[in-house]
Amino acid sequence: MFTDRVRVFVKAGDGGAGALSFRREKYVPRGGPDGGNGGRGGNIILEVSNDLNSLADFRYKHHFVAPAGGRGGGSRRHGKDGRDLLLKVPPGTLVKDDEGSTLADLIAPKQRLVAAAGGRGGRGNANFKSATRQTPRFAELGEPGKSRWLTLELKLIADVGLLGLPNAGKSTLLAASSAARPKIADYPFTTLEPVLGVVELDPETTFVMADLPGLIEGASEGAGLGLQFLRHIERTRVLIHVVDGTAGDREKLWSDYEQVRGELRKYSSALARRPQLVAINKMDALADAGEVLAFRQRLVRLRRRSFPISAATGEGVQDLLWAAARALKKTPREQLAEPLPALKVYRGPATAEPFTIVSQEGGFTVSGSQLERLLAMTDLRNPEALARFQRTLDRWGLNEALARHGARGGETVRIRDVEFLYDPSR
Repeated sequence: MFTDRVRVFVKAGDGGAGALSFRREKYVPRGGPDGGNGGRGGNIILEVSNDLNSLADFRYKHHFVAPAGGRGGGSRRHGKDGRDLLLKVPPGTLVKDDEGSTLADLIAPKQRLVAAAGGRGGRGNANFKSATRQTPRFAELGEPGKSRWLTLELKLIADVGLLGLPNAGKSTLLAASSAARPKIADYPFTTLEPVLGVVELDPETTFVMADLPGLIEGASEGAGLGLQFLRHIERTRVLIHVVDGTAGDREKLWSDYEQVRGELRKYSSALARRPQLVAINKMDALADAGEVLAFRQRLVRLRRRSFPISAATGEGVQDLLWAAARALKKTPREQLAEPLPALKVYRGPATAEPFTIVSQEGGFTVSGSQLERLLAMTDLRNPEALARFQRTLDRWGLNEALARHGARGGETVRIRDVEFLYDPSR
């Protein structure tokens, strides 16, 4: 089954804890603190691989956790960094967060995105030695790794896309043009998923063509295969609109043609303006080509090129493919790249200020990326570490900020899952 949209949970590795250690060696009086730092947690990295053409690797496994960093040791030994977890994705993968915002558009081979950054290793007590604190008896815990849900959405990267109503002969045309073997049958919606084929006209003229599920009225609003179809055609540079020449008279042919064009316009005006060729298929089954000729003349008046073909016999197919190749040369691939930021690392939302305060019944909730990281890396069971945490909050002005929000003393202050009592006298 073709998989083109998945939701995955990624959790980067936690940083290793710093070491609380003192040098104790014979003939070395006052050896002092020598605790080393913890190792960095592993990152979750998405990398584009040309060997993949779907998101099938994520169909059954949705949770990915990178290894944590190692703990620091005595003698200033640093902990081992956690190994990065590399997840391969096909070209054309959009990475979105839970709010639907696009984090990255991965289209180039070997392109990478650090989707979740590993936590920093905690500092050992050797880092906190100073002239006024020569024997620090505390060390930092490791920073928790980032975690989040991501939506991976695949938009196939093909040069030419085949579109049209169901049973117009798109699959037969792809089979006649390349080595691809899509499902072909005499009923609608035989193509339930995109099929790619490489068209080779000569050693120097090749392109990738995609057979996409048939388009019906209301597809832009999700009818039929709807958006599943339209999403994959967005990246194609040239469109071939396949019309069934045996569908009826000139009015029916025009109605079928306009139905597909209308759905394209509703979905994306840019997609509707993309270079497009019209292939009038099944000419071998026509007893009278007069209605098709009238339909073609109407297209000429609108400056739209059409090609009478028979995908079943191969008649006219080469002329159509060469016309598509010439159109591709006039449409550089770079023009279709979406104007998205070149993101290297996504670290999640952050606040510019160390904290923000929200008043609630019976107390206050204090949040902020800097504050929450400080709390996570503080061993609250260690009196010296707790005292350092309090001094940092005083330096950031938390007590004064709480007073401005109406705190008088005795209120509960919540920082994530930790609660404190506000005492202005301390």
